[in-house]
Amino acid sequence: MKSIKLLLLTIGLTIGAYAQNDDPVVLTIDGDEYKLSEFVYIYTKNNKNPSFKKKDLNEYMNLFIDYKLKVKEAKRLGYDTIPQLKNELAQYRKQLAQPYLIDKSKNEALVKQAYDRTKNEVRASHLLVKISQNASPDDTLKAYNKIMDYRKQIMEEGADFTKMAKEFSEDPSAKTNGGDLGYFTALQMVYPFEETAFNTPVGEVSMPIRTRFGYHLIYVHDKRPSRGKIEVKHIMIVANDKMTTEENEKAKTKIDEIYTLLKEGQNFDDLAKKYSDDKQSAVKGGLLPMFGAGTRQRMVPEFEKAAFELKNDGDFSEPIKTAYGWHIIQRVRLEPVPSYDKMHKELQLKVEKDIRSEVSKQSHINTLKKDYNFSEDEALLKSLNSVVNKNIFAGRWTKPETIANGNKTLFNFSNVNVTLNDFVDYLHLTQKRVKPISIDEYINKKYNDFVNYKVLEYEDTQLETKYPQFKTQMQEYEDGILIFEIMQKQIWQKASNDSTGLKNYYDTHKEDFMYPIRYKGTLYTCNDKETAAKVYAMLKAGEKAEDIIKKINADSQLNLNYKTSTFNSKTTREFTIEKKKLFSKKTNKKYKTFTNGVNKPYANNGNYYIMVVDEILKPEQREFKDSKGLVTAAYQDVIQDKWLNELRDKANITINKKTLKLAKAYYKTHQ
Repeated sequence: MKSIKLLLLTIGLTIGAYAQNDDPVVLTIDGDEYKLSEFVYIYTKNNKNPSFKKKDLNEYMNLFIDYKLKVKEAKRLGYDTIPQLKNELAQYRKQLAQPYLIDKSKNEALVKQAYDRTKNEVRASHLLVKISQNASPDDTLKAYNKIMDYRKQIMEEGADFTKMAKEFSEDPSAKTNGGDLGYFTALQMVYPFEETAFNTPVGEVSMPIRTRFGYHLIYVHDKRPSRGKIEVKHIMIVANDKMTTEENEKAKTKIDEIYTLLKEGQNFDDLAKKYSDDKQSAVKGGLLPMFGAGTRQRMVPEFEKAAFELKNDGDFSEPIKTAYGWHIIQRVRLEPVPSYDKMHKELQLKVEKDIRSEVSKQSHINTLKKDYNFSEDEALLKSLNSVVNKNIFAGRWTKPETIANGNKTLFNFSNVNVTLNDFVDYLHLTQKRVKPISIDEYINKKYNDFVNYKVLEYEDTQLETKYPQFKTQMQEYEDGILIFEIMQKQIWQKASNDSTGLKNYYDTHKEDFMYPIRYKGTLYTCNDKETAAKVYAMLKAGEKAEDIIKKINADSQLNLNYKTSTFNSKTTREFTIEKKKLFSKKTNKKYKTFTNGVNKPYANNGNYYIMVVDEILKPEQREFKDSKGLVTAAYQDVIQDKWLNELRDKANITINKKTLKLAKAYYKTHQ
């Protein structure tokens, strides 16, 4: 190794000196300097309470050095020129740039509008005629005439909206719900649909409104103040039209039994974990994501209605039926619509990603044009009226070989000059089949689009200079994809493809790849302690599993179930007993052990289990083919350590220890 030179400054570095150099260099690798700001940003990014102890900072500095060495090596090998990675970075940059390319004041007005609507809810039905966004003028006109005919039948001939939606709507769900979307609020529908629904009076049908799905008629049933957001738990038993009558009857019996247990005082969470068919929520005691005003999470109307009708936290509903099955719902908490200040950041992010952001984007463009001293030659633009012909509406316009005054400046701003030829090229390249309008109107529309495109294109090139945070985020993402690519090529693939190296590593580390104790047998899960005692006695008496199940579940399907398998002692959830230390975040794991035959009942996480062991498979060596994944992961670590040591050996690395000590002061000043 050339050296990791620790730069010891010969004079004391006081806080006063630090203030004169607000962002000193903390690390240098082969002449490339890395500032304290970057180190602190990465170190504290996902840690609200970072430790600035010397040991922790030194440990992370080693990781930071490895991180930078990987990036430098990736660039040396030309990974930053790979087209696929360049395209991925460009796509990320496009997304990241969006909030910087809008008018913040206009955006704020849209955020306020979204908040005002979040405080209210609209119940509406719709009738949809599908039409592609890129449909031809003829197809678009046909779709518009069709939906206008439906509106005429409703408005002038007295046709029932619900019946019309069931018969004619091209939204598949309308066949069953008559187009009824239930209650919704801001940011739960596409913006044009939301805008129309909120602006249409109760009891009236809107004019056709076009969204990316097609043309809609909207009938507004009701408007009301928002009920806020609600968090609930549920126990679900699957029941649907695809199941047999007998299966549906069993599901109803099961949910009724669970409801009885709840009324008798049993714990909702425990019953959800034991019996709910919604496995994703069952592990959390049935807890579901919060839904209601201001959230994108929506529930089917029957579920939502039952949830909001619960009066108090802890109350639970009678079993209710939806298309998914039977549910018992317990209210966890009801949260009224928060204040504007509390919702502002959340709504701002949603608005910036929504189509309504186009309004603030245009306002921002107008501001940029003013700031960049935009000027244009309107007379030069008018000269194109005699050059462009109606073939452009069919996407078949042929650009003349030469354009009079083609090299003249059509518009300019900042240090950008755009010629008439540039705009003609744009017209030619972007032409497509569209509904014919006047040539003058068409050119003006395309010109406005072109100006907007060029102004935003230029502004996009200035973002790193104007916004340091943008520059930091772009650098972080670029480093990330470079590291992923080089790790994949230099470490992960190399390890996976080195069959000889993998086998040699396995042969020299066999003790790391052992099976734990495994049990072949049957695990019985009992509803309660008394049931476990009965099942244990029956098993000891030699009764068969099928007979035991039939007897124990005669009065309830909830009493007993069983599973026959080979159980891994360290991965079987029912065998793992976790205990948290009183003054530690660490968790001790203990694993149940069994003997051959019928083992005594035991309790674990609110359930009662009996393990019947047919055969004990003692710890034994895993064959190479059975442990290849584990061997590959371990071997990758070996290759990575060797590779990083080689990179360090070739590099001149200088850590400024005095600057590193200032990390805490920098964090407190700049967080």
